[in-house]
Amino acid sequence: MTLSFETVDVFTDTRFGGNPLAVVFGAEGLPTERLQQIAREFNYSETTFVLPPEDPANTARVRIFSTKREMPFAGHPNVGTAAVVGWRGELFGRPLGDTVLFEEIAGVVPVTLERAGGAVIATTLTAPAAFSRHAEIPVAQVAACLGLEETAVTVARHAPVIGSVGLPFILAELSDAEAIRRAQPVAARFADQPAVAANGAILCYARVAEPEIDIRARMFAPIRNVAEDPATGSACGALMGLLGTLEAGQGAQRKRIAQGVEMGRPSLLQGAVDHDDGISTAVRIGGRSVRVLRGTIED
Repeated sequence: MTLSFETVDVFTDTRFGGNPLAVVFGAEGLPTERLQQIAREFNYSETTFVLPPEDPANTARVRIFSTKREMPFAGHPNVGTAAVVGWRGELFGRPLGDTVLFEEIAGVVPVTLERAGGAVIATTLTAPAAFSRHAEIPVAQVAACLGLEETAVTVARHAPVIGSVGLPFILAELSDAEAIRRAQPVAARFADQPAVAANGAILCYARVAEPEIDIRARMFAPIRNVAEDPATGSACGALMGLLGTLEAGQGAQRKRIAQGVEMGRPSLLQGAVDHDDGISTAVRIGGRSVRVLRGTIED
C-alpha cells in the first residue's frame, strides 16, 4: 500500500518559517494505530490524513494527529490541509469551489480558499465551535510557568482564563512585547501548578503598535510535548473569541498576530471575530502556506 504526502509550512509564505504540517492521502482502511505511527514518524506538531467524507455534501474527512494523540480540531492543520487540497484543484474526483468542508471530531470546519490568478494563495477557517470561556487561572501560577514576575501578567482587561473554539487554551495577556520576549516555559511549573496542569497549554500575548502586527503571541505546552509552537491557529482563534467578548455593540475585529518569532520560525496569522454585545458569534483564522516536500509512504 502506497500513501502520498505533502509537507507545507503554514502561516507563512517563506519556506522554513511558520508551522510545518504533513498532509497524507490514501490512508483509507488503515487503523488508527497506524495513523498514529505515521504521525509520530513525521514528528511534527500535527499530521493530517485526508479521507473520503462520510457525508457527500462535505469535501473530506480530515483526521488530525499530534505525535501522541488524535486531535478533535486544530488551526494550522486546517489552514495547511485546505491549501494542499486547493492546489490539487479536485478531490475524490470532484472539483473544488471557494470553500471546502472538513469533517472532524469537533464538527464540520469550513475553510475558504483565496485565489489570485486562479491559484490558491491563502486559506481561512471558521472555527467549528462558538467561543466558550471557562475558569480563570491564578496570575501567580501563569507567571511561574512562564518564568516571569507576576507584574508581567496584566489583568486590566481580563484575568488569565481558559478559552476555546474547539480546543481549550489558557489565554494570558502580558504587559508588553518585551515580556513576550522574556517568557521562557518552566516545564516543572506546568506540571506542579494545579490550575495550569489541568489544561497544559498557555497562549500569552501582548498588544503592540507595529506597522504590520497588532499582537505578538507565544504558545507553550511542555506537558503536551510541545515546548513552544510556532503558530497555533486554535489558540489564536480562542484569543480572537475572547477579544470579541470584551467589545460592546455589534461589529467585527481583525488582528494580525505574529507568533514563532523567538523560535526562528516567524508566522503571521490573520484573525477575525464577529461580536454582538459581548458575544463572539464567529471566529476566523487564516494565512498563507508554502510547499516544502512531496513523497510517498510504503505501508
